[in-house]
Amino acid sequence: MIQPLQPDTRKLLTTGSAIFGTGLFAALLMLTVCGGVTHQGPHTNSGWLALMVAMGCLPTGALTLALGLVKLVGDRHR
Repeated sequence: MIQPLQPDTRKLLTTGSAIFGTGLFAALLMLTVCGGVTHQGPHTNSGWLALMVAMGCLPTGALTLALGLVKLVGDRHR
């Protein structure tokens, strides 16, 4: 029988997914809409802003999402 998610596990998973998704969206915008990237960096100011958002959100979101997934596995084994 599948148990419902604990409230804190659900919060970790939704928050991690939202932060990681924001980072992916910013990276996609940087590569497409904001002028692309060369070996010297983005071409526009908005590209640099998107890069900074992606650099902040991707690691934070990945770690939060990983914590939520590990907690989900731990909750299932109880």
